[in-house]
Amino acid sequence: MLKVEHIGIAVKELSASVPLFEKLLNTPCYKTETVETEKVNTAFFQKGTTKIELLESSTPDGVIAKFVEKKGEGMHHIAFEVEDIVSEMERLKKEGFQLLNEQPKKGADNKLIAFLHPKTTSSVLIEICQEIK
Repeated sequence: MLKVEHIGIAVKELSASVPLFEKLLNTPCYKTETVETEKVNTAFFQKGTTKIELLESSTPDGVIAKFVEKKGEGMHHIAFEVEDIVSEMERLKKEGFQLLNEQPKKGADNKLIAFLHPKTTSSVLIEICQEIK
């Protein structure tokens, strides 16, 4: 793994959270995007090399809606950048981690993504991601 690529934060409404984070981080949101396959609307912020991704469910039954209903708004996942997502997925499986998807999926911000099950990562949802070239 190369670095922490971003920290994902689940929110109820981007319309309320984007202005809040713009004030908090003293920087504008640089990108919003809908990821249909994940049923999520995203908003991205960057301070130095650190990125924050806000996640709002695009449907009432989406994963983020269920997360917010159960746990409230807050940290959802930590994403690590990798050079080769397929080989990293194979390595992690061999090391005993459970993947939530068997193949990389297209995610937000021009990335291929895969998630590790929190039960195998001390209850932290881990995303690995690779820039699509």
